[in-house]
Amino acid sequence: MLIVDAHLDLAWNALQWNRDLLSSAHTIRTHENGTAGPGLSLGTVALPDMRRGRVALCFATLLARSTGTPVPHVDMRSAEQAFGIARGQLAYYRALEQSGHARIIGDGAALEQHIARWQAWETHAGRADDAPPLGLVISMESADPILRPQDLSEWRQAGVRLIGPAHYGPGRYAGGTSTELGLTPPGVELVKEMERIGVILDMTHLSDQAFWQALEHYNGLVIASHNNCRALVPHQRQFSDEQLRAIIERGGVVGAAFDAWMLRLGWRKGAHDNQPVHLSDVVDHIDHVCQLAGNSAHAGIGSDLDGGFGREQSPADLDTIADVQQIGVLLAERGYSADDVAAIMHGNWLRVLRQAWG
Repeated sequence: MLIVDAHLDLAWNALQWNRDLLSSAHTIRTHENGTAGPGLSLGTVALPDMRRGRVALCFATLLARSTGTPVPHVDMRSAEQAFGIARGQLAYYRALEQSGHARIIGDGAALEQHIARWQAWETHAGRADDAPPLGLVISMESADPILRPQDLSEWRQAGVRLIGPAHYGPGRYAGGTSTELGLTPPGVELVKEMERIGVILDMTHLSDQAFWQALEHYNGLVIASHNNCRALVPHQRQFSDEQLRAIIERGGVVGAAFDAWMLRLGWRKGAHDNQPVHLSDVVDHIDHVCQLAGNSAHAGIGSDLDGGFGREQSPADLDTIADVQQIGVLLAERGYSADDVAAIMHGNWLRVLRQAWG
């Protein structure tokens, strides 16, 4: 089963955390052994593990903020610094492409060619070490690196195809997680420009106020790349049923995130005991979205694995990203048909990209 993962912070891990993603996750853990820091020596994502897990395509992020909050590895003191970090992360993806390890996908023709190549490899039971290059759709998590809304076309030309305007805290364009701030005036301009030039709006991390304002000003395709359900885990980081229905009504997809505190009520960051949390909890959130929609067309994977955490904050029965394959097995055990499973594992995200790119 091929997988499309709608949220991986690959470049951020490679550059801001100095991880060589061409090595396996286990090798990276060995290199980091004894190093203090969130998720260090416990990472789950690297390119060999993605190939082993049949993660044929992912939405690979550019992540830098300039919120004024001094969070190491994420926050810069100025938008210009955030711009430089994001451009450097983009250059890393280009380097992976030049080395033959990945392919940046930015239009419909490239997408169809890429998926056909992976399907042919899968049909012949290909070995992980002989897999085609990994596909990367470039996403921006926090629009802070965009100096002005009118600069958006330059970012699109550089490869960006999806943008989540906010992250944690008060962004330059929108209020994010843990705020009650809406879109800023430049944020209104930005989402309108995104619609005009065809950049997909990722609602993830938007505050409740910014969420509804964004829908007012953006009439294009919306998604939630890595978001869980507030009905199961009450917290503003998750979306309410009303918000999920709004995304569904626009034809969007909601990617289930694998962060333990977002999966199970009562699990707290820093607990360092992931035993209560399992991949079945991920399936609970996927199933909730499917029940709201009345079908399987709006749920997907958006793991956010290694998004500032490692195994200690992932489901206990997940060692590396290769184990995301078990989601399909668990869905089938709950009665989901083969077509439904395929839609959730990859088909729904491919439909979104095809719709966005004509």
